[in-house]
Amino acid sequence: MKISCPEISCQNESQFQKDGHYFRKSDSKFIQRYRCKICGKRTSTAQLSPCYGQNKRSVNHMVAKLLCSKMSQRRIALILGIDKKTVHRKLIFLGRQAKIDNNRFRKQYKFDHIQFDDLITKEKSKLKPLSISCAVDVRTRKILSMKVSRIASFGPLAVKARMKYGHRKNELQQGLKDLFNDLRDCTFGDALFESDEHSLYPEILKKYFPNSEHYTYKSIKGCIAGQGELKKTRRDSLFIINHTLGMLRDNINRLVRRSWCVTQSVEMLEHHLEIYMKFHNEVLTSASP
Repeated sequence: MKISCPEISCQNESQFQKDGHYFRKSDSKFIQRYRCKICGKRTSTAQLSPCYGQNKRSVNHMVAKLLCSKMSQRRIALILGIDKKTVHRKLIFLGRQAKIDNNRFRKQYKFDHIQFDDLITKEKSKLKPLSISCAVDVRTRKILSMKVSRIASFGPLAVKARMKYGHRKNELQQGLKDLFNDLRDCTFGDALFESDEHSLYPEILKKYFPNSEHYTYKSIKGCIAGQGELKKTRRDSLFIINHTLGMLRDNINRLVRRSWCVTQSVEMLEHHLEIYMKFHNEVLTSASP
């Protein structure tokens, strides 16, 4: 990325001369300043950073780590001594940056053994369930993609949900399509896929990966550990994906089954998942594929 002149009518991107520097208080760094040789306007290397214009850039790294450590936005604000609105804005910014990094990660590697499944959570109320479709590489445990879908309430709460909120569109099929579309960038065409016996999986998978193999396993009753994601069995054929989903519930406060922290917005949940995916792949499973 190159420095450009701040004057819109100038559009100079090459003719600059050094013009001193200034001290940036937000991260205690000296920033090089330049002057445009054509119009005389001044600019600096600060505009090259995605954090350009932020006054609290020094806390970005800690906010990301704490968001992936089962901590609420209010508690992060309390610990770091910043306003909770700042944490909210950081969550959006970090989520967008993490999405760029995650897309870049998918284009760097190719995987051939994938497990995928869905995790059920909620939006504001149990009457508004959400499904998080997740795909994981078996060998490295890297998370390859996660997609959030609104789904209709089911079970004993279905009637009550329809009475209170009316019909709720089921977006799971579209969410799975988006998931497999992401996997096209990082998965071999003849890869091996493993999942449970969900009725939607085979048809959609065959559409995106017609030459792949797909093994399905019968669902097993969950145990208390992992909040239902880990199973009551000595050998779980889908252990990798179930363990990863258990880590999601344990490391993201809003996904804990019994918690005061509840997702109020699907968009914010998506940002949070992008941040966790990057943290999981770069820190928790730091070995390269």
